Amino acid sequence: MSWDLLVLTAPPEFMSVGDFPDDFEAEPLGTHEEVKAALCDRLPGIEFSEPAWGRLSGPTWSMHLNLGSRTPVDSIMLHVRGAGDDVLQTLFEIADAVRCRVIDISDGEFLAKDAPSSWRAFQAYRDHIVRG
Repeated sequence: MSWDLLVLTAPPEFMSVGDFPDDFEAEPLGTHEEVKAALCDRLPGIEFSEPAWGRLSGPTWSMHLNLGSRTPVDSIMLHVRGAGDDVLQTLFEIADAVRCRVIDISDGEFLAKDAPSSWRAFQAYRDHIVRG
């Protein structure tokens, strides 16, 4: 089970997906090569073994990054597994590298640097499900 997030451009006044107008179109992030270069520059440990998929690992977590197949890239899906709050800094590094914001898919809210509660809520939910 992964914690799924979406990285895309969005105005700072948007707090959740409910703030997006029906005709909203995110600004493109760049070509696949430009996006990968920006991410690799900021996060040297990132690996892109496939054209649209990257992988990044921390001490207690792993993350897959899906750039999609369309050009230009308009968003990045992140699939995070593991534990530990240090992954949050990495999420914001990714977003900063491509001048974007991060939405938690489970609740539709943008992540805030000072509020790791959705990550902790996901871990609690996942752990409850696993324990049965």
